[in-house]
Amino acid sequence: MIAYINGRLIHKTIESVIIDVNGVGYEVFIPLSTFYKLPELDCLLALRVHTNVKEDAIQLYGFLTTEEKDAFQLLISVSGIGPKLARNILSGIPVDDLLTAISSSDKARLSSIPGIGGKSAERMILELKDKVKNIGKTVELKTTVPQEKDTITSDVSSALENLGYKSAQAEDAVKKAKAILKSYGFEELFKEALKHLSKK
Repeated sequence: MIAYINGRLIHKTIESVIIDVNGVGYEVFIPLSTFYKLPELDCLLALRVHTNVKEDAIQLYGFLTTEEKDAFQLLISVSGIGPKLARNILSGIPVDDLLTAISSSDKARLSSIPGIGGKSAERMILELKDKVKNIGKTVELKTTVPQEKDTITSDVSSALENLGYKSAQAEDAVKKAKAILKSYGFEELFKEALKHLSKK
């Protein structure tokens, strides 16, 4: 199983990256928490990887921190949560907030994550409450990379739509978030937009 990849970043989107390792391009699916801090194209990128083996495909899921990967692997151990939903969960809530919500049995907070209903939230609490304390703090491998404002706006809207929000909802939330923030990067705008959506 592939557990770690270190190579040249040749393509990136809010859903996946392609990393060139000695002439071979590996597509790796990523959560938004990793996307926030990707370097520029042609720079070196190291990711911790979870290999998901299916009958018809082998999929790689990559993370900048061990904490993200550990949280992902805990999530997919819950019945009814597969790799795609686990990635969406990590895209919709910071790891620290996720662990806090699980350990404190905050069903309302977990249920506010796109794709997670009341029953799924209950299963997460029941199956993971005693396990989340084993996830330690980690050091991120990369720093946040600045983006152009217009690119950030469209990327945040697309990211929200990928989480299950309607286009109009996403655009409205981004517009309101921009009105509040004097300066922002992708992460700041995305989190502020999510706050508006979670209040509805």
